[in-house]
Amino acid sequence: MLRGLSALPPLREVIARHGLSASKALGQNFLFDEQLLDRIARIPGSLAGERVLEVGPGPGGLTRALLRAGAEVVAVERDARCLPALAELAEWAPDRLRVIAGDALKLDAERELGGSGHIVANLPYNVGTALLVGWLTSQAWPPWWTSLTLMFQKEVAERIVAAPDTDAYGRLAVLAQWRSSARIAMNVHRSAFTPPPKVMSAVVHIVPAEAPAGVRVATLERLTAAAFGQRRKMLRQSLKGIAGAAGAMERLEIDPTRRAETVSVTEWVRLAWSLDTPL
Repeated sequence: MLRGLSALPPLREVIARHGLSASKALGQNFLFDEQLLDRIARIPGSLAGERVLEVGPGPGGLTRALLRAGAEVVAVERDARCLPALAELAEWAPDRLRVIAGDALKLDAERELGGSGHIVANLPYNVGTALLVGWLTSQAWPPWWTSLTLMFQKEVAERIVAAPDTDAYGRLAVLAQWRSSARIAMNVHRSAFTPPPKVMSAVVHIVPAEAPAGVRVATLERLTAAAFGQRRKMLRQSLKGIAGAAGAMERLEIDPTRRAETVSVTEWVRLAWSLDTPL
């Protein structure tokens, strides 16, 4: 029987009872501030009745906030130490929380979430970028996910939303912005975590946008990997291994002496389109 979530024991008490501590090896840092967690859960908009995937819930702080927001949560946790605490939480919301013990990198998230839903997570630092790139490079578009609300190290968050001609601008910005809208929704001070990490954090909110016609994600990935992998080199050098790139730059009047960080997302898309579209 569903018991009121307001009657849950304090998270610190649950952690102490289960003898939990944040694992540095798994990139864990726990959040206890319920007001802060509720603010994160509000970023995607109303979650009442919405399906939400949470990656790395740990002892369940953000999970509680998502449940308070009315979401139906699928939580994926690879740290076996946290599973008893999550199982205990599931007893308070048996119809709205399902816990999966496993690695999110190997999970068929679309199937587990029933085909659509939001992703909200305080991502483990050591796998956050890999998970994000996987979600952003979905071949099907619009993707199965409705929105991404993800906490990263602030440096990574700034790379996701970066503009051209800045130090943070790179492949991750292009992949996040060419068919999505990405913004930093809130900053989170290191002191909010237990234990405090060495760096500041930020929550990024990403929603899908219309994909430019005639552009394959594989082509854009190949171009940006080559160019930003050698970002100090001119485009004519960094892209010389990609057949047709020199001709495409000439047709689009993109100066081949430019460097990757000066090329806008729109220009990268046009370049990819030119390579994918027969003359």
